Amino acid sequence: MLLNVKEVLQKDVPVSLQGRLDMTPLLGSRQDLAGFSAADAKLEAVPGTDMVVVHGSVKLDVEQRCSRCLEPVHDRLTIPFQESFTQSKEAASLDEDLVLVSEDKVDLDPYVEEAVLIGIPYIPLCSNDCKGLCPVCGTNRNTDPCSCKQEKIDPRLAGLADFFKE
Repeated sequence: MLLNVKEVLQKDVPVSLQGRLDMTPLLGSRQDLAGFSAADAKLEAVPGTDMVVVHGSVKLDVEQRCSRCLEPVHDRLTIPFQESFTQSKEAASLDEDLVLVSEDKVDLDPYVEEAVLIGIPYIPLCSNDCKGLCPVCGTNRNTDPCSCKQEKIDPRLAGLADFFKE
């Protein structure tokens, strides 16, 4: 997706941008993703004073494994997107969030890819109350009860447990 910064500033009206990005080069080698779709970006470029603010959302489907029980998790992610571009060195020096561009056209694909990388869940869960796997026998505690003894004793106080047995 290309953004013509100069054109948006001259027209002084918001410009809609839409695009579909293949995520295979970016996400194809990731071991934590079992699958993913292309990213659909719906953005709007809004002119401002010496800058263009691009905002909107990026949507894509991802399949990961639950971090607790290892069951597949299918998510439809809606990732917010916002970047600000300027051609003014003075404006960029005053605001570190502004991206200084020297050309009239800016390729938005790297910025969308960055938003996708940040937006993918680091610790995916199948549900917030997922019980996970039993650390002793490996049973999925969401589907089957487990009778393993899971008493946690601080090793520094283990000697006291023997004292109270008598």
